[in-house]
Amino acid sequence: MAYNEFAYFYDEFNGAADYEALYTYITNELRSHGVEDGIVADLGCGTGELTLMLAQAGYDMIGIDRSEEMLSVLRDKADAIGMTGRILLLRQDLLYLDLYGTIRAAVSTFDTYNHIGPLENFEKAIAKAAFFMEKDGVFVFDLNTPYKHREILAEQTFDFDEEDASCRWTNHCDEATGRVNLSIDIHYKDTDEDFHEEFSEYSYSLNTVTDLLERYGFKVVKLADGEDFGPVREDSPRWIFTAVKQYTQEEKEDHV
Repeated sequence: MAYNEFAYFYDEFNGAADYEALYTYITNELRSHGVEDGIVADLGCGTGELTLMLAQAGYDMIGIDRSEEMLSVLRDKADAIGMTGRILLLRQDLLYLDLYGTIRAAVSTFDTYNHIGPLENFEKAIAKAAFFMEKDGVFVFDLNTPYKHREILAEQTFDFDEEDASCRWTNHCDEATGRVNLSIDIHYKDTDEDFHEEFSEYSYSLNTVTDLLERYGFKVVKLADGEDFGPVREDSPRWIFTAVKQYTQEEKEDHV
């Protein structure tokens, strides 16, 4: 999934997101596992709020997204705060990730990995992230939970009315496939233009996610609620994982 027109209003419609709390949680996780600096990839960076915050904290950031529109917004933000050239931006699909070298850590937020697709695609994306991760590297990412898809999003419509545009967000849950189909209708107030976009999210059981991380060399060292960063509850709408890579790619190949 790649946002197109919605990219230009993503920040307006995502205004309730507490980036400071998310940034604090993620940097604490990185630093508590020894990642004080080095190369960090933001997988599905979107408009780059977190990418820029981590770059300002001293990390060498790579921002990766399928959407050229999202990356364009991020470039403009970087220009505005004098960070042009300090962040490497790559337009890539996470299923075909190619970082040309290893990374100390990766982050992924706002349910990027739910958008990747059915289970085989999710596994492939985990494998790709693992391939480029150094030993003891840290992967912090979130996922919308099956509870959220089933009890919060399913069959619901959400309306947003902002200064520049209005948006109607409609959700339909197919429990048989674990997929939520989402449609977005955007109305630009200044130009009176309308745009329609559709995409899907998938959810996975906690055991499935943990098993896949272990299969590709990660150990889950912490799991928290992805909204308040406290303990996970049965009705947690989002999980946030901290996983640490247990071996290098070369060590894995030596044991095959």
